Amino acid sequence: MAFECPFCNRVLSSRSAYSQHDNSEDNRNNKIIYISDNEPMFSSRSNETSDIMQDELPQSMNGLTFEEFASIRYEEPASREPKFETDKSKSKSDEIETETESESKSDKTEFESDKTDNESDESEESESAEEETETIPKFPNNTYSDLMTLIIQHNLNNKAGNTIIRFFNKHSNLPTSLLPKNIEQERKLMDRMKLINLLNKEKINNNRNYNEQYTSNWWARTEKTLPTGSYLLSIILYSDASTTALGKNTLHLIFVTLDNIITWRRNKPDVKQLLAYLPIRKVKDDTQKISEEHKNIVRRTFYKSLKFLLSPLYDDNGIELELNNSIFWCFPRISMIISDWPETCTFALIYKSTKSNYPCHFCLVFKEDLSNINLNSNQIEPRSHNNMKLYYKNNTGKNVNIENVRNFFWSVPNINIYAATVPDRMHHFDLGLFQHQLNFTKILINKQCEKSVIDEMNRRITKIPRYKDLKLFSNSFLHLTLLTASEYRSLMKIMIFIVNELYEDSGSSNFIKNNKITEVYLKWNKMYLLSRKENYEESDVTLLQESINEWAKLFIELFKEHSKSELQFPKLHSWVFHICSSIREFGAINGYTTETYESLHKDYVKKPYKLTNKKEIEKQIMKIIRRKAIITESSSKEIPKTPIALKYSKKLYEFCIQNAEIYIQTRMNNSDLEKEMKLGFEKFLECLDVYLEIYYQNLSEHKKIDMIFHIYGGVTLKFGSIIRATNKFHKKPIFSNIAVEMNADEIFEYTSDNGVCFA
Repeated sequence: MAFECPFCNRVLSSRSAYSQHDNSEDNRNNKIIYISDNEPMFSSRSNETSDIMQDELPQSMNGLTFEEFASIRYEEPASREPKFETDKSKSKSDEIETETESESKSDKTEFESDKTDNESDESEESESAEEETETIPKFPNNTYSDLMTLIIQHNLNNKAGNTIIRFFNKHSNLPTSLLPKNIEQERKLMDRMKLINLLNKEKINNNRNYNEQYTSNWWARTEKTLPTGSYLLSIILYSDASTTALGKNTLHLIFVTLDNIITWRRNKPDVKQLLAYLPIRKVKDDTQKISEEHKNIVRRTFYKSLKFLLSPLYDDNGIELELNNSIFWCFPRISMIISDWPETCTFALIYKSTKSNYPCHFCLVFKEDLSNINLNSNQIEPRSHNNMKLYYKNNTGKNVNIENVRNFFWSVPNINIYAATVPDRMHHFDLGLFQHQLNFTKILINKQCEKSVIDEMNRRITKIPRYKDLKLFSNSFLHLTLLTASEYRSLMKIMIFIVNELYEDSGSSNFIKNNKITEVYLKWNKMYLLSRKENYEESDVTLLQESINEWAKLFIELFKEHSKSELQFPKLHSWVFHICSSIREFGAINGYTTETYESLHKDYVKKPYKLTNKKEIEKQIMKIIRRKAIITESSSKEIPKTPIALKYSKKLYEFCIQNAEIYIQTRMNNSDLEKEMKLGFEKFLECLDVYLEIYYQNLSEHKKIDMIFHIYGGVTLKFGSIIRATNKFHKKPIFSNIAVEMNADEIFEYTSDNGVCFA
């Protein structure tokens, strides 16, 4: 195979020669493989979009294609606008100039014959560039300004804007038009306007962005270590043990996916592949299970299994990946490992006990400082391969709580295993810190309040109305145990309403002063919402860190005395001190959570287990999964499910047009009818009068009108959402808020917010 250099067109005979050829910084321009579901892209290391191609996905292979795997950047077409920077433009022009000089040596005559034309083109480009950089302080006139205000505020496209310009020119009777020829010209003029306030604002907002992993520090560092012309494949591992039905057996699963896939797509179950079931050593009894010999064997077995699975990825020559009938030279690198806290300790080979002296897998912080949020950087020494390897070689690993087993990842390039085992939001937050906050709230209430306060909380829970995706707790949540992450997230939404001003309603005099219990849930919600952002500017990361500190300070103040360990939780420490550094290192938190992995246990353990005869379980389950993969690969392309649009719920009212007004007025006299339902009836009658007036104008005198109206309590839209407007839904009224996007032809006939009407 021959290898052609993209910079000097030189053809090299081997990959080794190609990787060493002219490896200077100017020529290093590794690109990011980016293929979304409908838009394959290749963007340069600077994260600027350099090429956009529309392509159709090929037939899936084993349920997935690499097109589904390898998307890194996705932008909506409306927001995709090219951005150019002076330095990069200069660099690009330098590359073109160098290439031209190279060509001139081989074909001087042709170059000279085209010289005049080239100079002419350069002159025109220079004039164009000068024209583009000329600044304009304001609009030429008020009419011009008013039109652009109309266009921008109502999100009108160029076609609608041009129609307005033609309408104005036709009826204004002016000798010279006050408007430009077209909207495109008008938009370009606005791009050349440089306002002082706008420039200051742009300067302030010129922050580093962290979203997909390709925007992270790890990606930038790793890409620089790869040979010229190669591509980076970022691998994510997920590992966890799962019990079969009735908890009789345990299987240790390890999944793999690629961070080249955009987050929203990667978080779907079918984009994760089962890599293997890791071996689990059986024990005779509990005595053997807790023995040090057994634990060492388990650790060594775990790491030998990882080495067997992962070592083939680290070929010095990389791998060849076929994509869209092209071959890409790729280097796989493990970027992150997602798991719960015990599994994280297994990967990092540190003690799993929270009572150990240094329980944090990120850094060497003493256990007594886990609840100290005032530590500075000098008091926190990060764990690294170098310092941990030194402790291991000197046989002093116990001093920093690492196991006496050589860590396989110490020899793996481009990974710090202690930082790569990122904090998982579901286990750290939903099932961890929020669970602690709820438990301490219960303890606080029981200690400081009368029974009437508990009764009031239970009463408030029953008053919360139904809402889509909101789990309701018909009984007291104070006695609930073993809640799911989804149920804890539902409690986050309602707890602030349950505890707000509770002491005033109950008359209790010894409840928390200033109602700090409400404040801690308010700060929690603010922090939690920030943690779910899909895109972080540097200022957003700073804001998240500030909100974490504010919540943690109040959390410790309220609950430290009620905790047996005085809140010495590794999860609290890692959330306060390490989550923001993880965002900078690997991108937004949404890209590395276990929320969508947990459901895979059903598909790869629990369901297949039920189909076995309970003998040689692992072998049978593997066969079942393999058969399923064969069917997926050999079957034709799945026909996407089309949601049933306009599926109506139970019919509430039915009447004919002749007695519509009498029928509705009778219903409106019902005292149990909610005000929203009465208002709906009133608006219906108003609209019906207008409709009939128009209808009768176009109707022949002798034609009889016969209409029957059906009113339903809800309707399912084509994308699955349900709109409800009923007096009784599970014994409670429910009226959904709706937003209607106006027809472009009618946009000026209604009052709207940028073309959207709300009700």
